[in-house]
Amino acid sequence: MSAGVKIFSGRATKELANKIALDFGADLGNVIVTEFSDGEFQPSFEETVRGQDVFLIQSTMPPTDNLFELMLMIDAAKRASANSVVAVIPYFGFARQDRKDKPRVAIGSKMVAMMLETAGADRIMTMDLHADQIQGFFEIPVDHLYASTIFLPYIESLNNGNLIMAAPDAGGAKRANSYSKKLDIGLAMCHKQRKVANEVAEMTVIGDVSGKDVILVDDMVDTAGTLTKAADLFIENGAKSVRAICTHAVLSGPAYERIENSSLTELVVTDSIPLKKQSDKIKVLSVARLYSSVISSLIKHESISTHF
Repeated sequence: MSAGVKIFSGRATKELANKIALDFGADLGNVIVTEFSDGEFQPSFEETVRGQDVFLIQSTMPPTDNLFELMLMIDAAKRASANSVVAVIPYFGFARQDRKDKPRVAIGSKMVAMMLETAGADRIMTMDLHADQIQGFFEIPVDHLYASTIFLPYIESLNNGNLIMAAPDAGGAKRANSYSKKLDIGLAMCHKQRKVANEVAEMTVIGDVSGKDVILVDDMVDTAGTLTKAADLFIENGAKSVRAICTHAVLSGPAYERIENSSLTELVVTDSIPLKKQSDKIKVLSVARLYSSVISSLIKHESISTHF
């Protein structure tokens, strides 16, 4: 039987964790990470977790220290006799490695799933996985939430009868189509070809975007190459404006510069990954209330299907 609930955070997403705890109505637990001179680190809980349902909040974007820190926290909680340990991973790193897309490569997301289970996680809570089938890599329950519950009200506030949903590539067509059906608006798509990772060679537009306000939707924005090329291409094809809605703001390499110099009116993201720097073109919507609501439902053994 659980003696209560405690919420802790790793160092990667401390600000989001504070918001989740505040919305849940609890104080964020005290965890200290000791760093050694050679770069090794050791997290320790500075309060009892015995018999508690422990929620550990940490996104696992690079560096891999973030993932390993989460696993050490899971192990520490289990060894301290926590009743259960739920790993809350707003951004699930290594999710792009969900299959063997060429010979002699690892299936990274499967390996991460195995490591989290081995560390002692009883449950995983995450959002907008790069590939839905990653849920099947786990032998423990996975609560896969969708940021659409955050984004839909925002898109509806922009709807002036002239919107059209769009996908930056074929992989995002299913996601864009879901928004299109829900909002009862049109759908367009970009077809892209890559020669090397993170670099788009060619793109073409499928669908009529002339005079439309385009809403591009994707699960993440990394170097922003695909997104900004798609935005520029839609404008070239007669679009009135282009906004992008992306759950995870990875934003590496030249991403910020590309966004600033692109045709994008706005990039809307969540706080699953903290921004490296601020930009007038980037708007952040918080997922804190969504996570606190789901945590509350789990504790009360209530259905969370409305969040899927």
